Amino acid sequence: MELKVSEKEVEYKPVVLDDGTVKLKKKSKINTGKHSKAKGGIFELRVRKDLEEKGWIVDKWSNNLDLENGNIHPAKRRFARFNASMGVMTIGTGFPDFIAFQKRGDNYKIIGVEVKINGKLSREEKEKCKAYLEKETFSEILVAHKVKEKNRVRVEYVDVLELVDRMR
Repeated sequence: MELKVSEKEVEYKPVVLDDGTVKLKKKSKINTGKHSKAKGGIFELRVRKDLEEKGWIVDKWSNNLDLENGNIHPAKRRFARFNASMGVMTIGTGFPDFIAFQKRGDNYKIIGVEVKINGKLSREEKEKCKAYLEKETFSEILVAHKVKEKNRVRVEYVDVLELVDRMR
């Protein structure tokens, strides 16, 4: 009589990074990252739809700001490999996520919108927002975050100046 022992699932998965090195990653962390990325993408679509309903013309912002010399340049394209032979080239990795236009009389109001589910910006992102506002690239920058009310999700916008003022 043979006793069957259930084999323990491998906890780590070897992943080849962009520079060619191999790194062991926890499978639970990989799954968490997949879910977070998917939820972030869904929330970005919700924010875009909400802005369009409010009369804004919305487009993906594909530029980034170099803090060292203050130049705006096209964002780097990322190659997201999901198995050994296949992958996807990601284009829209700029900061902020969206640029929105709205006609106000004879002029247009131009704002930047950064989408964060928790509504928190990193120090570098706050510095980039401050530089964009000083250069007058955008008239204002909003941070869109998720608010749950009675089992409903609502998008709330916070002016980035409120977040930058709290920066140490």
